[in-house]
Amino acid sequence: MPPSDTSGAAPPSHEHDDIAALAKGGRTNFFGFFLRLAARIPFLFIAGRAEAYGPAALGRFASALVVIELTSMLCTMGEKRGLAQRLSDTEGQVHPANVIADGTILALIASCSAALFFYLVPEPMFPGGKYSEIDRLIVLAIPPLTLTEIWLAALAYRLRISPTVWSRAIVEPWTISIMAGAMIWIAPANGLTLAYIASIFAAALTAFIPFFREYGLPRGWRLKPGEMHRLAARSMPIALADAIEWGTRRVDIFLLGFLAPPSAVGVYYAAQQVASLPQKLKTSFEPVLGPVITRNLKKKDYGAIARQVCQVGFWITAAQAGIALALGIPGEGVMGLVGREFVGGTGSLAILLAAEVVAATAVVSEAALIYVARFKNLIVSVSTIGLQAVLTVVGIKLMQHLGYNSLYQAATAAAALMIALGLASIVKSRMLARILGERINNWRWALIWAAAPAVVIGYLATQFLPEWAELAFGIPAILGAYMWVIWKKAFGPEDRKLFQKTKTAEPLPVDQI
Repeated sequence: MPPSDTSGAAPPSHEHDDIAALAKGGRTNFFGFFLRLAARIPFLFIAGRAEAYGPAALGRFASALVVIELTSMLCTMGEKRGLAQRLSDTEGQVHPANVIADGTILALIASCSAALFFYLVPEPMFPGGKYSEIDRLIVLAIPPLTLTEIWLAALAYRLRISPTVWSRAIVEPWTISIMAGAMIWIAPANGLTLAYIASIFAAALTAFIPFFREYGLPRGWRLKPGEMHRLAARSMPIALADAIEWGTRRVDIFLLGFLAPPSAVGVYYAAQQVASLPQKLKTSFEPVLGPVITRNLKKKDYGAIARQVCQVGFWITAAQAGIALALGIPGEGVMGLVGREFVGGTGSLAILLAAEVVAATAVVSEAALIYVARFKNLIVSVSTIGLQAVLTVVGIKLMQHLGYNSLYQAATAAAALMIALGLASIVKSRMLARILGERINNWRWALIWAAAPAVVIGYLATQFLPEWAELAFGIPAILGAYMWVIWKKAFGPEDRKLFQKTKTAEPLPVDQI
């Protein structure tokens, strides 16, 4: 198939529904991003400033979270993204609830086994060796966290995105914030752990109710051990790719937990929580992008896949760049909201925000690669996290040798992430371009023009406004200037679908997906 330019050509008419569906899913979850931001800041404020918690307690909590969430990702057995393909392949042959039940039972067995293991062997969760019996109960979050991913993926297959917003952007972050505040007076020593467990169960319930209403109970389903084994074998490459993609955002904390004091881990975790907010934007499109790609794969419409990947890639890059500027330029004020001890993490915050921008191409390329080249994609993903781990350890050791403090050491971990993700973007986009025979590029030079006035406004705000005004007025001004230029200079008709409500973006019946 001859290569084609995916950035300039107008998509065929049958593709408009796909673009509209992608836009609706992204628009719904993009709104959820701001809700998540509004809820996450109170949690960081409470965890950073309350006498019962502070940087050290936050660091120990972050180290445990890395193990819990990575384990949960593995226990989904690839169903977070692989479920869309299985539902598409069995459309009209097997009741969809039966297809989901196979993966759900497998994930439940894996997650319960993992929870039992880490309860009995808690040391990997707490590198410093300091934990209580209640802290060990954090493993209770593994099964509901795993099942929530599957339920939300099943709903996303039918283009039901609002449950993801409710579960992930409203219920989970607000529950952990409220519970962390309440635990200061009830159980201050274990407040963060208990708040996290409560938030995961609340999010799981929020996801399960619409899932059950949408799919109901399986019909005539029975457990087939042989089929479970085959499903596990088929799903493992996707499960590992999911875990590695997630792990690139957590291996730095894991290594810092062994090489740096808990207070430095806590400061870095706070910076990462702020920086990971724009990273959530890619999940705004991921649930819808999977079903759209699998449908076009059945048609062998590789041009449509390339156009959709480039379209979504640009949306993510543009949004992440704007948010990176808005949060990075007044970074000292943003980190100061968490606590004065956290201002030293401003350098890490800036690098982590830049890392999310360069990662956008890898993220959208992988959304297609997991279906067309899952093993090659897995090899690249393993190489990426391996490179990141090596660069992180070498950077931290070098900073220690040169006598720099732990906050500089943490900044080298952020730099290692940015380098590894940048290389992954180059490799994965070129790999996908070769497979599809189409150009994959989500960069547009208008992003530079949009960044210029945002930088000028941000500089003026940090120099001439007090800190409270810098955050209250500077951040909206930076975002406003950036978005105005993007809208005028970079957005074409297809891009503007992201902000337009269209009937074609309504959820499709299952027999039309």
